[in-house]
Amino acid sequence: MPPFLAGRKNEQDEFSRLLEQDIVLKNLVLTGLRGIGKTVLLETFRPMAIQMGWLWAGTDMSESTSISESNLAIRLLTDLSVVTSSIVVSVSERQGAGFGQQPVTVPTSLNFQTLVAIYESTPGLVADKLKGVLEFVWPYIKMGGKHGIVFAYDEAQNLADHSVKEQFPLSLLLDVFQSVQRKGICFMLALTGLPTLFPKLVEARTYSERMFHVIFLKPLDQQATREAVRNPIKAAKDCPIGFNDESLTTVWQQTKGYPYFIQYVCREIFDIWVQALNSGQPPPSVPVDEITLKLDTDFFAGRWAKATDRQRQLLWVISLLPNCEEEFTVQEVIASEGNKSLPKPFNNSHVNQMLGSLAEAGLVYRNRHGKYSFAVPLLAEFIMRQAARNSVSPLFSGLGLE
Repeated sequence: MPPFLAGRKNEQDEFSRLLEQDIVLKNLVLTGLRGIGKTVLLETFRPMAIQMGWLWAGTDMSESTSISESNLAIRLLTDLSVVTSSIVVSVSERQGAGFGQQPVTVPTSLNFQTLVAIYESTPGLVADKLKGVLEFVWPYIKMGGKHGIVFAYDEAQNLADHSVKEQFPLSLLLDVFQSVQRKGICFMLALTGLPTLFPKLVEARTYSERMFHVIFLKPLDQQATREAVRNPIKAAKDCPIGFNDESLTTVWQQTKGYPYFIQYVCREIFDIWVQALNSGQPPPSVPVDEITLKLDTDFFAGRWAKATDRQRQLLWVISLLPNCEEEFTVQEVIASEGNKSLPKPFNNSHVNQMLGSLAEAGLVYRNRHGKYSFAVPLLAEFIMRQAARNSVSPLFSGLGLE
């Protein structure tokens, strides 16, 4: 967690408005590229929700959770039990033998075992059983003076339906929450994930478009970037190191406002300056080339290794587009000067096929309007650096960038 969260006031205000709902009509999707600060922002939502009278449940949505409907049900029951285990309810049991059994009321907590017992005793499909548990728990949440429960799940793009296996955990999640919300039960979903998340939700259930409020996180602007760097140092008071305007401009130029890169670059700068200070030397200028090379190795290299030589050529062509860091179409790639200058240009079917493979590798993604974007921030700049470092031009190479 950063010591100071810069530039996210509007997003926090949007979530605050969702928390004011007496009947949940809108759930949250928080999306954006890796390194944009989704997980950090979600963590700041937790104390906001608690302060406004909500309980908070949830965790990372692992791929194993999405294997089956039963796995998803166990995930929800596990997370729900964390916030309900302190609630004690009375249940009826029968004691004695034969016809002499007498109903006896005994106290029990709504822990995991109790929730599972309610789940298993509810007739119907997995969805019916989950609804039964949530509907059973809700009156006790209200009696405790709570507004509702936020079910928050990070990495929610891992959720998927599996029609071949006749397992539909994603559809199940949407169906269950829409059903209980229609009954006035204040259980809200807060899903965080890559930009592929919302299209998957709409594909699973078309009503998801009305069910969710989408917040697409963008990089910090230059002013917010400066605040993210300077404010923690000011708060520390006795910090012997500071960033002047020139250094802050360098940080902005290298990171383009992506929070992960800001933290990475500033940590490297800070460590170098502290070492110089401890050695009695003046802090050197920001070693941009060295830090960039390390960032390329730590962040980009593993992702770049997933692409074949021909796929790297296509990525190089895309990186030459003026809109490469935003959205691009197959037609724009084919018509580009970069593609035309290749010894073996790409055609329509090649581009479509390779973009599909690159999406599976996590290097690009397709939005609902048929346009593509890089799934890795600042990937185009990395590709240009690769070409420069290796002195390889895809114009004359059949192998692509090394």
